[in-house]
Amino acid sequence: MDEQAQAAKKTLLRMIPYGLYVLGVRDGDEVSAAAINWVTQTSFTPPLVAMGVKKDSGAYALLKRTGQFALSFLESGQGDIAYAFFKPTTVEGSKVNGQETEAATNGAPVIAAAPGWVEGRVVGEVDLGDHSCVVGEVTNAVLKREAKPLTLDELGVKYGG
Repeated sequence: MDEQAQAAKKTLLRMIPYGLYVLGVRDGDEVSAAAINWVTQTSFTPPLVAMGVKKDSGAYALLKRTGQFALSFLESGQGDIAYAFFKPTTVEGSKVNGQETEAATNGAPVIAAAPGWVEGRVVGEVDLGDHSCVVGEVTNAVLKREAKPLTLDELGVKYGG
C-alpha cells in the first residue's frame, strides 16, 4: 500500500464512527453469525441497508447462498457480545457463540439481548476488495428499547480486516 493509501486508511479509521452489529444467517441447520461494523442505511423507500461483509467469512458464504439475513444492533456496554462474534461460529441449542439468540421471521438468528434488529433479503452487491458491499432490503424491524449504539471507539479497537 502506497503512502497516500495508508494516509487515507488512517483518516477513515479516525473519522467514521463505526458501530457494531451481529450479522446472522441461517440455511437449514447451518448457522453463521459475525460481528460487522460497516453498516449504513441507504434508502427510505424501499428501506435499504448496505453492509460490508468479509468475503472469506462463513457469514458471507451463507448470505450468498440464502440471500437472507438478520442484523442485530448492539448497544453501548455490550462489548462482550461483540467480542463473542469476532471468532468462528459455534452453536449449542439456542446459543450462538455463547449468546442467547431468537429467530427472526426468516429464521436467521438475532441476539436476544440486543435492543433491536432488522431482517431482510439481499437485493444487490458491489463485489470489490476483500469485503463485499451487500445491499439488503429491510423486510422486518424490531425495536425493543432505545439505546446508544456500541462503537469500536468505545471498545478502544480499530478494525483491521
